[in-house]
Parts: sequence; structure tokens; C-alpha cells
Amino acid sequence: MADPNLAGTIPVPPPTQTGSMRLVLLSIGLLLLLASLDQSIVSTALPTIVAELGGVDHLSWVVTAYILTSTIVAPLYGKLGDLYGRRNTIFVSVGIFIFGSVLCGIATSMTFLIVARAIQGMGGGGLFVLALSVVGDVVPPRERGKIQGLFAAVFSVSSVLGPLAGGWLTQHADWHWIFFINIPLGLIAVIGFAASFKP
Repeated sequence: MADPNLAGTIPVPPPTQTGSMRLVLLSIGLLLLLASLDQSIVSTALPTIVAELGGVDHLSWVVTAYILTSTIVAPLYGKLGDLYGRRNTIFVSVGIFIFGSVLCGIATSMTFLIVARAIQGMGGGGLFVLALSVVGDVVPPRERGKIQGLFAAVFSVSSVLGPLAGGWLTQHADWHWIFFINIPLGLIAVIGFAASFKP
């Protein structure tokens, strides 16, 4: 018969925090969706934006500025996440993304909008990289491939949903809301992340 005194010496694996992990994944999945949508959401709103702000000669930069800055800063966020922690780095990335979204929404000229889009991209680029890094932190190795596949699907679907969402918001609300919508959704996502991700 087993010695009951040995029970206390046998290491017991910690319980899996399934609920917390799901909230983490939902939160960063929403952040990834927002950052991905903003690559294409402006495309169907561009004619309306040009009609109000002018600057047709610089129209392509509304899209390019976001993609360019997000691509440039993405590797930097990976390093910053390693140095200062994923949690803090995601807070910074989301803060920049939301700040850029506010600036985009209040833009009164094409030049202002392009600069704001560049700032927004500096935040969005971090969300692409950090979302996958967080998956590595919270998901067991055998499950990571499945979750990363789901996130890749989110990225792909956003390229289709972006123009549709941009057109719908422009028609039924105002073009400014293609940027303002990031504020409440981004705050919901980051609050969920903060409540569930414990480094």
C-alpha cells in the first residue's frame, strides 16, 4: 500500500486556467482583428474622404502609411516584448493604435490623415507580432498550431470584411467612424487582456 506521507512530496501539476486563457485569446484575437481590418477598411471610404478633405494626389498614402509603419515597427515590438514583458508592450501598442485612431477620426486635411494613419500603423504593427507571442506564452505547445491557424484565418477574413465594414459605416454613419469604432472595441479588448493575462 502506498505511503500517505509521500503524497505531499509528489509534485502536482498546476490546474489549467482555461477560462483565463480563453479570455486572453479572445482579447488579443479582437485586437488582431482591429489591426488587420485597418489595412483595408478605408478602401471603400476613400472617395467620400477625398470629397471632404481633398488631396486626391496623395490618396494612396492613406493606405500605404499604415502598412509601411506597421511593417517597420513590427520587429521592434518583438524585442521590446522580450525586454519589458508582453503585457506592458501590448498596453503601449494598443495606446498608440487608439491614439492614432482618434487622430484619424478628427482629421481635417489629407496630410493630417496620412500622418495619423502612420501613427495608427505604429500601434497596429505591434499587435500583429505580440498577438502571436502571447499565444506562445499561454497556449500549450500541442495546441499552438491550431490557435495560430485561427489567428491566420482572422487576418485573412479581415481583408474581406474590411472593405465591407468601411462601406457600411461610411453609408450608414460617417467615414470618421471607420476609425472611431476602434476606440470602444480596443478598450474592451485591452481590459479583457489586462484582467486575464498575468505575466
